[in-house]
Amino acid sequence: MPLAEGEWNLTYGANGVHPGANFTFGTIASGYYLLEPPEITYADVDAGDTPMPREDGARLGEDFRGQATVTFEVGVDTVDEAPDRVGRHGANLDAVSVMGQAWDGKAVRKRFAVPASLRTTQGGRARRFFGRPRKFAPAASTLTRQGYTPVVCNFVCVDSTAYDDTEQVLPVYFNPAPHRGLSGPLAEPLSMAGEGASKVPGEALIGGKSPTWPVIRIYGPISNPACEVVGSWKLAFSGLVLAAGQSVTIDPRPWARTVLRNSGASAAGAITRGSPRLQDLLLPVGRHDFILRGTDPTGTSYMTIAWRDAYPYL
Repeated sequence: MPLAEGEWNLTYGANGVHPGANFTFGTIASGYYLLEPPEITYADVDAGDTPMPREDGARLGEDFRGQATVTFEVGVDTVDEAPDRVGRHGANLDAVSVMGQAWDGKAVRKRFAVPASLRTTQGGRARRFFGRPRKFAPAASTLTRQGYTPVVCNFVCVDSTAYDDTEQVLPVYFNPAPHRGLSGPLAEPLSMAGEGASKVPGEALIGGKSPTWPVIRIYGPISNPACEVVGSWKLAFSGLVLAAGQSVTIDPRPWARTVLRNSGASAAGAITRGSPRLQDLLLPVGRHDFILRGTDPTGTSYMTIAWRDAYPYL
């Protein structure tokens, strides 16, 4: 569901007895409004500089960026929820507990490498961060008994990137669509009404401002499949056979980095030596042509490429 301008939403799935969350805040209508604009801070760069031996200066090395942290100051307001002070106090304690349960995040804290999603709409742009809720600090005071408690909380991201909230999916078929050409009878003079509207099969247009991660899913029947980005890289499998109804998913995103069959079994060992590492599958902004290769006598296999446009800021 699209968020209203200025709204934020924390979402993650349930895990056993630990409930999931779908918590919306940030506006007066939600009852959890922002006291100040959210602050997005970035960790210091992990510089790889090394001092020059026996002389001034340093040799510049490989640098790495840390995570982004989004910090909120939220007013939990239940002043209008009851006509008396006891009712307002109880309603406020309940409201803070609802937010605290969402921010506790135990359903994701107990699962390795699984992130939560923090979504927002700012300036008409729907964006999404991946990470986990961390700090949750309600400042109880005498105002709590009147139905109001300020809360400071933050969300630590897995990286320093904001992603588009809409995931784009491109199907790529083993056999390209037929080119049917012109159908007769034709009459002279022949003319074109305008440019063709269709894209080239397998053409992905990556938007945003930063490189992004593609999630590749190959569907059988096919043996020794390979996903090729023309002019960039080719990720191939050796000895992997997918029957009809089977699939393999290559997920290079930092919080996943997996190659899994639809049964849940790993297929990473079938990747050929000449294939790029998962961390090198980033796609820069622009056009990319995907091709599915392999052996498929039926010609019915296909793959999907899913991605979210990425931005260095909102």
